[in-house]
Amino acid sequence: MHSVATEPGAVSDLENAYQLTAADRCDSCGAQAYIRVDMPSGAELLFCAHHGRKYQEKLSQVATGWHDESSKLLND
Repeated sequence: MHSVATEPGAVSDLENAYQLTAADRCDSCGAQAYIRVDMPSGAELLFCAHHGRKYQEKLSQVATGWHDESSKLLND
């Protein structure tokens, strides 16, 4: 997976651009998506926290990006 930051704050700006919403649904089960996986083909996969963890090991070998917002589940 690749992550590029050319200046301080660049990563946080990039993170803000990738915020998932309640309308984003898991490709496996339809629950709210908290993880977006960018694939080399340009496609993206969306997963709930459960399925994201389930497939992370295999997908991390081919994914070009992994955006995880599952920490939102811990917020009130």
